[in-house]
Amino acid sequence: SNLDKSYYPTAPIVPSTEIVHDRVNVELFRGCVRGCRFCQAGYVYRPIRARSAERVIEIGKESLKNTGCQEATLLSLSSSDYKHLTEACDGLLDWCEPQNISLSLPSLRADNFSMDLMSRLQKVRRGGLTFAPEAGTQRLRDVINKNVTEEELLNTCRIAFEGGWNGIKLYFMLGLPTETDEDVKGIADLAAQVLHVWRQYSPNKQRGVRITVSTSCFIPKPHSPFQWEPQVSMEEYKRRVNLLRESITAKNVSYNWHDPDTSFVEAALSRGDRKIADVIEAVWRDGGRMEAWSDYFRFSRWMKAFETCGLDPEFYASRERGEDEVLPWYRVSMGVRTSLLLRERHRAYEAQLSPDCRAACSACGAAKLLMEGECDG
Repeated sequence: SNLDKSYYPTAPIVPSTEIVHDRVNVELFRGCVRGCRFCQAGYVYRPIRARSAERVIEIGKESLKNTGCQEATLLSLSSSDYKHLTEACDGLLDWCEPQNISLSLPSLRADNFSMDLMSRLQKVRRGGLTFAPEAGTQRLRDVINKNVTEEELLNTCRIAFEGGWNGIKLYFMLGLPTETDEDVKGIADLAAQVLHVWRQYSPNKQRGVRITVSTSCFIPKPHSPFQWEPQVSMEEYKRRVNLLRESITAKNVSYNWHDPDTSFVEAALSRGDRKIADVIEAVWRDGGRMEAWSDYFRFSRWMKAFETCGLDPEFYASRERGEDEVLPWYRVSMGVRTSLLLRERHRAYEAQLSPDCRAACSACGAAKLLMEGECDG
């Protein structure tokens, strides 16, 4: 309940070889105030519990001293929503900058972007900026309760370009509930508008610009308002990927997409019942190891395991669940009422936004899990 009193590993094991994420991770808070309807983590990690700025600074300093890392990342589901972000960053940067240690934040929200903070964060090592609009049109962003407008995103990009940034990454999902071809094309339109903003406001046009669009396949997850939804078929996902590829015409905009095979398997595992345990064991007996890595993942091995166990993966991944169906994960209580998830699903189909936890408590029920204190939303 009280993260300031909880243990935090400030002396993690340091690998003897260089790794991809060779840095210290400092957790700011748990939970998320936003309520995006596709996001499992935003519901299962409720209620909101935040560390004080003083404790964040203490953890960061101790971890960096103990590991010798030259970079620290301030992590949370939505780090820019942390109430004491500026105070915590200033305290850490005052200590980090003289030692040439960089401090970074994960993907940012376009509706609360601070240019002053980002300029100071990237004084030691400047990288690109990452935003996750998730959907290409305002209608679909309202469906998923991603309360970010096109105007806010473009204004944030303008501020970044004026500040000297020349690289922006945009993350989206394909296959969201109610998505149409117009929504898919809207991703290309949004990227083109970001490029137009750069041409208008960047003071360093001779350096060029890098705008990267990345898409993944939507995976309906348990304990979220979209847990009843089907996943689009792999063939349909590939069609939408090709549609988006054809719609992106600017040479300054690159496009990356996630492999649909892994998304399909993940959806089947995520929405599975106890029978899925036999599939996982069959994959292991067939030599499957570290299957989350693309180098080791074998789609054919998973399909063989499903067939051996007499199960159809599409039954789990691609089937819409009835709202009165008893779902396998109902045996696990995450504290959030199913009635809230149903209400949010119905609001999604009406493209109605729900306010975040700071504006109005949704009475989700998770606060009853706290042993002391109150939800920090």
